[in-house]
Amino acid sequence: MKQTRKTISLVVLPLLVIALFMSACSKNQPSGSGGNEASASNAGASATANDGGNAPADLKPYKLKLVYEGPPQADEAMVEDALNKILTEKINATIDIAPIDWGAWDDKVNLMIASREPVDILFTAQWNGYSKNVAKGAYKELGDLLGKYGQGITSSLDPSFLEGSKINGKNYGIPTNKELAFAGGVVYRKDIADELGLDMSTVKTAEDLDAIYKVVKEKKPDMTPLYMQGGSFGQLTEFDSLGDGTIPGVISKEDSDTTVKMMEDFDIYKRYLKLARDFFQKGYINKDAATTQLSSGDAYKGGNVFSTIEPLKPGKAAEIANAAGIGGKLDQIYLTGKTVSTSETAGAMLAVSTTSKNPERAMMFINLLHTDKDIVNLLNFGIEGVHYTLSGDVMTPTDKSGQYAPGVAWELGNQFLNHVWNTEAPDKWEQFKAFNEGAKPSPGLGFVFNSDSVKAEVGALANVIKQYQKALETGSVDTDKVLPEYVAALKSAGVEKVIAEKQKQFDAFLAAKGK
Repeated sequence: MKQTRKTISLVVLPLLVIALFMSACSKNQPSGSGGNEASASNAGASATANDGGNAPADLKPYKLKLVYEGPPQADEAMVEDALNKILTEKINATIDIAPIDWGAWDDKVNLMIASREPVDILFTAQWNGYSKNVAKGAYKELGDLLGKYGQGITSSLDPSFLEGSKINGKNYGIPTNKELAFAGGVVYRKDIADELGLDMSTVKTAEDLDAIYKVVKEKKPDMTPLYMQGGSFGQLTEFDSLGDGTIPGVISKEDSDTTVKMMEDFDIYKRYLKLARDFFQKGYINKDAATTQLSSGDAYKGGNVFSTIEPLKPGKAAEIANAAGIGGKLDQIYLTGKTVSTSETAGAMLAVSTTSKNPERAMMFINLLHTDKDIVNLLNFGIEGVHYTLSGDVMTPTDKSGQYAPGVAWELGNQFLNHVWNTEAPDKWEQFKAFNEGAKPSPGLGFVFNSDSVKAEVGALANVIKQYQKALETGSVDTDKVLPEYVAALKSAGVEKVIAEKQKQFDAFLAAKGK
């Protein structure tokens, strides 16, 4: 909804940190899930259709278009047909699944939003332009829709997610029910490490990977030691970008300093730029890292990638391995501590587009993704008996698993309703609960920057960032030469004005919390 929003609310989330950890640690089910899965599923299935007095028979047929970030799948049409049978019965709707591959996402979604293409549901995230697109009027404000058609969401989703993803006190996206903590690290081919006799326990910092990659390059010359798609060492910097990772201005989650700065001013960021440059020059990083559109998950499918830098959680390596068809061959190493910021509460969401011709039906569908076990597993993993076999809640791959393996369950609905693969820990969701405990909250937890007053500068900065950032962060260009050019271009485009406005809003937020 296009409207002028006031300065960020001074009363946002005064008790969010307390609520976050109390709710995550005190429940008898995995953190973020609410109540018994079966009862939630049954309640959601009936409530969705009947919210507002609408039974499926009373609803006109409608075709939903779901756009999310991920690789298109060979058996997509087959899964759509299976979903349509259930959705027709539940909410008299059918669905067009329209994934956009990782490398093409930004350009295609920006064009989609600018051209006002009719879409019902769009993936969004704090790191993926959420605040900017709200300012553009791309996403519908969800208060009334959530209250009327989202009872399954509000009853199953930890309140911290909805509170922590608001802008000016309003929700424009429904967060995925997933982990609440963040940690960064490396995912690697355990089978290759074992074959080469590599002791991965020696890797405590990113610099420690140098000795590992040297051996991989010598012994496996056809294998890429570190695959990047647009840079990834940023996962190790532990910055809080304060509500939108695409808009400059960050604080460190590592200390209590609340001064908003360009990340290019931080020593840790410069350290990783230099490391990326060193690794690139040694041939450890793929030469097309700054331009490739192939996601790291898809790159593993080729069999010639040794490692990637990733945001980690329990079972992340297993998730990537299963999606790539190399189950059991990946492992992970944490290289940062655990933190919590708005990046996590708003780290994966589904928004209802303001171009939707039936936002009510869109919200009904999102509600089903949070409550209906059959629907969410069908969308995430495909058809039982075709793409996997099922014993209890444990999936075993079939020879057709690769025909439908989006690998983006963290984007879509309620992860605590998902089955687990036979190569994953059967107690995966209990591990998520333990992972959330003890995470350090960022001073910016709950703050989302409102970019309305600096929209022109944000647009100009986006063009500068597109020109320089990927090349720098992948080590593809000379850091000493290009970084000063980049900083000068950012300043010319108005970065100091944006940071000053972000600092002003953040100071008001902190003052309201009594900090």
